[in-house]
Amino acid sequence: MLEFQSISKVYNPGTVHETLLFQDFNLSIEDHSFVTVVGSNGSGKTSMLNILCGTIPVESGHILIGGQDITRMKEFRRYRRMGRVYQDPAKGTCPTMTILENLSMADNKGKRYGLTRGTNKARIQAYKDMLAPLGLGLEDKLGIPVGNLSGGQRQTLALLMATMTPIDFLILDEHTAALDPKTAEIVMELTNRIVREKQLTTLMVTHNLRHAVEYGDRLLMMHQGQIVLDKGGEEKKNTQVDDLLSIFNSISIECGN
Repeated sequence: MLEFQSISKVYNPGTVHETLLFQDFNLSIEDHSFVTVVGSNGSGKTSMLNILCGTIPVESGHILIGGQDITRMKEFRRYRRMGRVYQDPAKGTCPTMTILENLSMADNKGKRYGLTRGTNKARIQAYKDMLAPLGLGLEDKLGIPVGNLSGGQRQTLALLMATMTPIDFLILDEHTAALDPKTAEIVMELTNRIVREKQLTTLMVTHNLRHAVEYGDRLLMMHQGQIVLDKGGEEKKNTQVDDLLSIFNSISIECGN
């Protein structure tokens, strides 16, 4: 289980721009859950992911995984158990390296690099078999620099790389936001398949309300650093996009927008 316990987070403390985002924030997520998270800009969605991954520190509170307190654990150590895909396709891959080199690098996550070649020729066919079902032709482009690929191809590759080695958590930070609708659907279908096959505990932040409703088994809505909606099970299955839009509109009116 993943637990956020009494988390407090202040941005720009001691300045005129000081902002208290989280105050006594609590959230528990069961193992193997696929949680979708929605909310307006500034609601705390990405900050929550950054706190989990160790990208930003907290003023107080604890983050526990399986009962282990990781609040002060270094970011690189946390990533031994996590994979993350960002909104920007350029962040999850190295553009000057080939597809083969990128996949080989991801395949060696957590392993020691000795004085050997970074690419493993014995794995080439395995990489081709992994890429072929995507229908993007990547299996025939292993020698091409990743920087030459389209945004959708790069994001698909980033998702595969993030989940190649055994991980417990998959962190998706608006990973389809920069893609065209057709490619976004391909990436979402691949995401769902990987999450289910590997039984990953997944946190997916998205602005796509349809994706939030159609995918996952739990839905959260955030506002001003708090959970204002939490639906799972049958409640989640019965939730419609219009239901979320209604809540967004109510929040907007309360905020004077």
